[in-house]
Amino acid sequence: MRRRPGVAGLQAAAGLQSQFRAVGEAAAESEAAHVAAKLVQFRSSLETFALKHRSEIREDPVFRAQFQAMCAAVGVDPLASNKGFWNELLGVGDFYYELAVQVGAPARAPSGARSRRAAEACLRARARTGGLMELAELVEAVRERRGAAAARVSEDDVLRAVQQLRQLGGGWDVLTVAGRRLVRSVPTELSSDATAALEAAAQNGGGVSCAALAAAAGWAAERAQAALDALLREGVALLDTQAEDGEALYWFAVGQKA
Repeated sequence: MRRRPGVAGLQAAAGLQSQFRAVGEAAAESEAAHVAAKLVQFRSSLETFALKHRSEIREDPVFRAQFQAMCAAVGVDPLASNKGFWNELLGVGDFYYELAVQVGAPARAPSGARSRRAAEACLRARARTGGLMELAELVEAVRERRGAAAARVSEDDVLRAVQQLRQLGGGWDVLTVAGRRLVRSVPTELSSDATAALEAAAQNGGGVSCAALAAAAGWAAERAQAALDALLREGVALLDTQAEDGEALYWFAVGQKA
């Protein structure tokens, strides 16, 4: 018959577990300190790199995106403040704040941003787009407003500027519909039905009828009509009652050219 461990044995086992725990905690603390030291060293190297390549970071959008990725890897956010070290070093804070104004920021933009040059590209196009503008089109509109002499901006730059605008509220967001990235500048929350309607329109050049949407989504006509009516009320869709086949078409900026 197998004997059960006695009190002394249980105490010895508990003591051994305690020792293992202490050793594990000490190893974890040592590893954490080692990692922290490496991060400090890497951040210092990152600052040196930034000083050496300041002009490339400010002027080359591809190089700038790669630099942002390097910063994110060590928890450095050059956009966290427009008055911090990174802005003094590179001016990237002011760059993105000004770009946010040019994308479409309201009057609450920081003082460093020159709002008198603001294009407010999304807001100016809202009557046509309904507050949903393709990212590629927005980039071109911002580039045109900035002029050839200004530092060239990329899609990554505009996406980071939109991220700044999110902090101001107003519905700013980036959506993906039918493989296209759209910048939303209205506080409209798109339901799954609304998204399906946008996708159907995008696959048909920007316009879709109730019957076409119902067929594409496998819905009853009433559901398709409700989705289109909701988008029409929000100003996202435009109604065309003069279609050649006599069926009303609902048009969206998705899939259309400016």
